[in-house]
Amino acid sequence: MSIRGPRKGENYELSVDLNSEYRDKRKDAIKRTIASMTVGKDVSGLFPDVLKNMQTDDLEQKKLVYLYLMNYAKTQPELVILAVNTFVKDTDDPNPLVRALAIRTMGCLRAEKIIDYLCDPLQKCLRDENPYVRKTAALCVAKLYDLKPELVIDNGFLEQLQEMISDSNPMVVANTIAALTDIHIAATSQPSTSSSDPGVFVITAAILNKLLIALNECSEWGRVAILNALARYVAADDKESEHICERVVPQFQHVNGSVVLAAVKVIMIHMRGVRREDLIKQLVKKMAPPLVTLLSSPPEVQWVALRNINLLLQKRPDILSNEMRVFFCKYNDPLYVKVEKLDIMVRLASETNVDAHLSELKEYASEVDVDFVRKSIKAIGQTAVKIESAAERCVNVLLELIATRVSYVVQEAVVVMKDIFRRYPSTYEGVIPTLCSNLEELDEPEAKASLIWIIGEYANKIDNADELLGIFVDSFTEESYAVQLQTLTAVVKLFLQKPDSSQGIVQRVLNTATKDCDSPDVRDRAYIYWRLLSTDPGAAKAVVLALRPPISLPQTTVSPALLEELLGEISSLASVYHKPSETFVGRGRVGVDIVQKKGMDLTDERFSTQKALQTVAAGQQAENLLDFDDAPSPDGQPSGLAATEVLSTTPAAANLLAGTSSNPLDDLVSIFGGMGGSGMSGGGVNGIPSAVAGSGPTVASPVQAQQPQDDLLGLF
Repeated sequence: MSIRGPRKGENYELSVDLNSEYRDKRKDAIKRTIASMTVGKDVSGLFPDVLKNMQTDDLEQKKLVYLYLMNYAKTQPELVILAVNTFVKDTDDPNPLVRALAIRTMGCLRAEKIIDYLCDPLQKCLRDENPYVRKTAALCVAKLYDLKPELVIDNGFLEQLQEMISDSNPMVVANTIAALTDIHIAATSQPSTSSSDPGVFVITAAILNKLLIALNECSEWGRVAILNALARYVAADDKESEHICERVVPQFQHVNGSVVLAAVKVIMIHMRGVRREDLIKQLVKKMAPPLVTLLSSPPEVQWVALRNINLLLQKRPDILSNEMRVFFCKYNDPLYVKVEKLDIMVRLASETNVDAHLSELKEYASEVDVDFVRKSIKAIGQTAVKIESAAERCVNVLLELIATRVSYVVQEAVVVMKDIFRRYPSTYEGVIPTLCSNLEELDEPEAKASLIWIIGEYANKIDNADELLGIFVDSFTEESYAVQLQTLTAVVKLFLQKPDSSQGIVQRVLNTATKDCDSPDVRDRAYIYWRLLSTDPGAAKAVVLALRPPISLPQTTVSPALLEELLGEISSLASVYHKPSETFVGRGRVGVDIVQKKGMDLTDERFSTQKALQTVAAGQQAENLLDFDDAPSPDGQPSGLAATEVLSTTPAAANLLAGTSSNPLDDLVSIFGGMGGSGMSGGGVNGIPSAVAGSGPTVASPVQAQQPQDDLLGLF
């Protein structure tokens, strides 16, 4: 006879205590079980033991058991059925807290087998004499709709919710509105939904009055729900819009930031229907104090408020026109708050406050945070572009910053000066020698490109422009692509303005760009400039030295239509990201939209392969891309889709189309390799003459010394 050893382990000890005859011991065991569950330990094996402790008069113990049930209902759906009788019994308990707790827990279990048992208790709770139970039951309807919409419709729960809007208790009204709004969102998210769908919540004039009455008497989250519903309401006329605005304005004084922003959203939406200019000015004036108050919140709330304020200022710049100082950065503000404040400061800058604004930005430029310093200098440039009368003061501040010789300060100031030259051409040319003297300080691509642009733009006024550009030409292949492109353009500008002294440097940069450069963009631009210079210098001047329109600071960062949409989403993530919700929120349950998208991607990939083959086929008869006088392709040659069919007979193309290619790049190369393309002759680029037409200086062809097989364009 074998003797079994005693069972050990934490779960076994909990199981023993959960079945103890002593009430205190059982309650303590439940608390330890919940504690283990909270830290992530698996205590699902104790489900039957915990379930036995469900029938108790101790409200605290009942809450703990319900919490355990909600957590493990999905993994133990068969055992949850055993708790149904206790749930139903608790919904008839004389204590309203127990009744509400039971109906809330049943709604949160989300187990298919328990849904059918939920309807009768929910019917009773929706008509309960206690408002706490009714408001809990209202939210339970929305949860049930998410699980099984047809059950809600068949049992008439939606009609009961519509009746509960007239409830005498404002909290019941608020929760009813929240439930109906959730159901409305779920119903309208389906593409086949019509306006007659029972889940669609239409706010009528009668409902509007009930909402406005309940607004001032419910809790903060109830107010948010009602205000969001008011934002959806379409006013019949301007009188109704005025009435809504007047009733919502008192919510500006609420201590909760979410209520304030929801009230601002309602006002901004319904202000569109207000015709009286004096009332609009009053409403705009009343918006400023609550928005300023939000800036005394913790940093995270401040940032959300600042993002929303940014949107509001794009629509109505006059809201905070006198409140510039509250957006000045504090020493202990996090970087993300400082950056938003800088953006708003530039938006609020005007001729009346520009001096204080500039002195503040100058202080920021001496901070230790490099990113913040850069953004501060950029803000000085934006101020100069925005306010013409303050441009000279901005330039003087920038010159003072350049004089500090701090590397990152100088580099950002050079970038900013380029924008100022674009805005005010030929106005601040006296600054150019100072900028050029700091050439050695520059090591960032954007700063180098900016200075090169300035040198190229004012090459006729800078005596040693060819020497300065020669520095960048010498290190051309080592520079970033942005610097290479800017150097190429600047040298061509120099050549067009000083052809006698710069022929050597333009020849050198064009040769380097066409032979030694990795970037196809740089090579293409070099070939285009070469063709322009070697065929028609007049056309080259018209293209390269064309007058550019002065830049300006955009009033909005988003399109007007998107701005209106985002103003209707204030206090949500859409207004924080400045993007419509569709761009970051998926629709459907369990990522159904992702699954559908993957299926579409497979179709798109096959279509793209077909398209690529069609492009290859179309290029079979193509001559050099730079030859503008291509002869028409001979008749009888397949083109377009017909050529695709011919190509698809090759093994490489067949592999690509079937998706069985082990190396798609090699297959594409083999398709190209099989084509008979006409290469270029070594005497020039498609017969471009090697000298500039007319009396201009001669410019040798960049490909004269190249063999056909080395010529990039020979591939075509």
